[in-house]
Amino acid sequence: MKPKSLLVINASGRVTRSVTRHLTQRFVDRWIGLDDGAAVTYRDVGLEPPTAIDEAWIAAGFTEDHQRTPEMREALSTSEALIEEIENARVVVMGVPMYNFGMPAAMKAYLDQIVRVGRTFALTGDDSHPYQPLLESKPLVIISAAGTSGYEPGGHSEHLNFLDPHLRAVMAFIGLDDAAFVRVVFEEQQDGQFKRSLSAAEAQVDAKVDELLGTLALSGGGLKP
Repeated sequence: MKPKSLLVINASGRVTRSVTRHLTQRFVDRWIGLDDGAAVTYRDVGLEPPTAIDEAWIAAGFTEDHQRTPEMREALSTSEALIEEIENARVVVMGVPMYNFGMPAAMKAYLDQIVRVGRTFALTGDDSHPYQPLLESKPLVIISAAGTSGYEPGGHSEHLNFLDPHLRAVMAFIGLDDAAFVRVVFEEQQDGQFKRSLSAAEAQVDAKVDELLGTLALSGGGLKP
């Protein structure tokens, strides 16, 4: 994989009617429109879900690298590939719809694959600060869609939103603590409220692309291979 890519992770089980896929693609299209040399890597966990972790994975994950057998390395091969995609990315964009107040099962399987002791986080031995992220912080844009409103901070159903805090916590746990959220609501209604929410989200996506490209330009970064 080329270094310094834009990593786009889609978790929706839908394709043609997916709101989150529409917005992640809008993000990519605008980015490439402003930086046509950008490298983009797609990871579609909605269509190709990672395998669930099992006993072999856990045994391999908690074995020191120099002691792992070829079978153990094979058990961790998917995990390693997914982690390397994040490491090689300059910006990470996630499209994750809310399913039953949380994330799709495929997205949870993805998170389980990338949270790995000794690889993306370390145990410090300090009870007051037991964990240490091991991945470099980088911009993370999380695009979500929900059937109705109220899940946003301060909303009447915020207590039922297990999607945003879960993603924020897990990604920060491994080092990606610079998260921005773009939310679409009223998807079930497909009425004027939904259209206004979608338009607002599209504007947010455009603004976020412009902001990030400006920041990268100032820092001397970029997404060219």
